[in-house]
Amino acid sequence: MTAIKATDVDAFVARPDQTRPVVLVYGPDSGLVSERARTIVHASIDNPEDPFSLVRIEGDDLSGNPFRLVEEANTIPLFGGRRAVWVKPTSRNIAAAVEALIAATSPDCRVVIEAGDLKKNSPLRTLCERAKNAAALPCYADGERDLARLVDDEMKQAGLSIAPDARAALIPFLGGDRVASRNEIRKLALYAQKTGKVTLDDVLAVVADASALALDNVVDAAFAGKPADVETHFGKARAAGTAPGVIVSAALRQVANLHRLRLAVDDGAPASQAVESARPPVHFRRKAMIETALRNWTSARLERVMAQLADAVFETRKQPALAEAIAHRALTAIAVNARQKSP
Repeated sequence: MTAIKATDVDAFVARPDQTRPVVLVYGPDSGLVSERARTIVHASIDNPEDPFSLVRIEGDDLSGNPFRLVEEANTIPLFGGRRAVWVKPTSRNIAAAVEALIAATSPDCRVVIEAGDLKKNSPLRTLCERAKNAAALPCYADGERDLARLVDDEMKQAGLSIAPDARAALIPFLGGDRVASRNEIRKLALYAQKTGKVTLDDVLAVVADASALALDNVVDAAFAGKPADVETHFGKARAAGTAPGVIVSAALRQVANLHRLRLAVDDGAPASQAVESARPPVHFRRKAMIETALRNWTSARLERVMAQLADAVFETRKQPALAEAIAHRALTAIAVNARQKSP
């Protein structure tokens, strides 16, 4: 088996193994898949200015002619040097083409296959994991450490420093797609270029979504048992253009998250530890409020609130004219009942 662990992928990308000319790059993070595929391709050609050094092929072109990939990989370059073939599969099955390629690879041509999220039993993934002359590189969503490294690398390239609180505030807004995360960091770096240092205010001004922050605030205030804050933040969320149904839906998602964390507390974990281990990570500004909510609510009470919020979401859709009143009443009721000690 030649499957490469996710932790070893960066090392392979930095120095691609020449004995494995066929490389499958796949995973749920399409931005990271694309970025790594591009890096390997560019490192695999000797003459970037030569238009014949790189061939791009769509999967549809291979499904009807599986031997085209073998022909392209074994074509002798006109001006010498190493070549690369960049394949982007579509919905068509290209396993036959890749199987033929693995049986007749060229040491002077790198073939990079950029795919999506492949199941473990996918024919394409299975072929590349089992072949000695191929490598399968999984690309999963960046974790907190990966994002921190990405932030530091981008700041270093931009010649900037970033304040610790700004760094902590920035990371929860990233993840899911490497290209999107990198673009957000570069946008922030451009904004702070004249000052030489990224501050918390810069992050809140450039990266944070005002409507999203208002939404988090009203939901957190409700479960922390702060009716007055619910009133304030509910008004801000509406002023930011957030629909009543969206507010209630956010509360429904949050009660599901709280229920999962509360079960961890019931199993003996301290509230702070449960919050720290939450995935996706909890924004540092929200941690205290969520810990308060975990102390206020039992898992049984959260289950009842979950059912009530599901009904409220339905009612906001059924009665759009009354949606704001329904949402406001639901959030206020949660805040009022948060400090009750009933099971």
